[in-house]
Amino acid sequence: MINKDEVTRLTQKLVTFQSPYFDEEAIMEYVKEWFQENGLPAKIHPYHEEKVTGHKGQNVVLELEGDQEGPVICINGHLDTVKLCDGWTRDPYAGSIEGDRLYGVGALDMKAGCAAAMVALKEFYKLGNGFKGKIIATFVSVEEGPYGMGTNALIEEGFLDKVDISIVTEPSSGFTAIPFPVVCLGARGGYGLEVEFYGKSAHAALPNEGISAALDAAKFVQEMENIEYRVDEHLGPGVACVVAIQSDGGACSVPDRAVVKLFWHIVLGENEDTIREEIKKTVQRAQIRCKHEIRFREAPSPGSRGFMPYVSEGDHPLVSRFYDSIKEVCEGPVETAYFQSIGDFNYLGSRLGAPAIIFGPAGEGFHGSDEYVSLSSVTETAQVLEDYLRKTLRD
Repeated sequence: MINKDEVTRLTQKLVTFQSPYFDEEAIMEYVKEWFQENGLPAKIHPYHEEKVTGHKGQNVVLELEGDQEGPVICINGHLDTVKLCDGWTRDPYAGSIEGDRLYGVGALDMKAGCAAAMVALKEFYKLGNGFKGKIIATFVSVEEGPYGMGTNALIEEGFLDKVDISIVTEPSSGFTAIPFPVVCLGARGGYGLEVEFYGKSAHAALPNEGISAALDAAKFVQEMENIEYRVDEHLGPGVACVVAIQSDGGACSVPDRAVVKLFWHIVLGENEDTIREEIKKTVQRAQIRCKHEIRFREAPSPGSRGFMPYVSEGDHPLVSRFYDSIKEVCEGPVETAYFQSIGDFNYLGSRLGAPAIIFGPAGEGFHGSDEYVSLSSVTETAQVLEDYLRKTLRD
């Protein structure tokens, strides 16, 4: 039986930890100890990203194996948050409660979803070892930071090779602004990259004797407004966002270099090659004079170069069972949506050969000030997950 007070207390406790990405050791230790104190054999999974950042990180992994053959269910959530932003009118680490709202950094994205999963796992475990299949619960680090390092390490080290379905308790309702409950069956993917333009320097008094990389970069950015993005029936259109423009001609010179930094969201059927082709066409339409070079960001491994888009089938037996649990617990209709940005769910949904669904609480303000989560929806998230695990693996 899921206890709302327990879910609330645990969410509040997790919010009190300052755990921006790259700084998650304390909260990882707490979550591991919480499981162990409740009799569940959680452990720390260390990893080392050597190639790009040199970061040594940690995940918490809990493996529960039944005594009969059955599906392998991965439950995934991240314990890190974005960096603290300005504009808070409440203590961002107090977990203050006002009515049904609990405020704090990461309350919605996604410490509440992790708390819901933790309590659901505890309740499932109390029923004993007589169940089918296996649960692999992963509470990971550096999801908000580069490369989804924690989940990527688990995939590349083979921990998730035999997974039949992944359930990510990210705030599907909060992300989509659709009333709870809502299931996201897929997400757009994305790549970080830059386009560098190489011009010719000249004195600023005689700009026509040079080739301004800054001017060509501006023409390129302007022409990007005319890209015809591919449209997917579920994920919608792709989109490229200019996140930075860098160029400097010094005190009085035509700039001979400029860099346009992009994040490019993609849909099914798109990849690095399709992005390169769109950039080539944009350069041609803009009549760029500079030479240019396209560089995708360096990545730790081939699998983490980008976040690939994915769509899971709603009629997959393990997915449809999840809908049944939502209807049973929430006693009403369930909305289906698709997430517009990227996360660890992209890795799980595109690299494991198994469906990945996103289901979590309602709230507002993720990645912003005065972020809050709806406590009633956190409790119902835990109830749905416990119901699903029990009916899928025990009944």
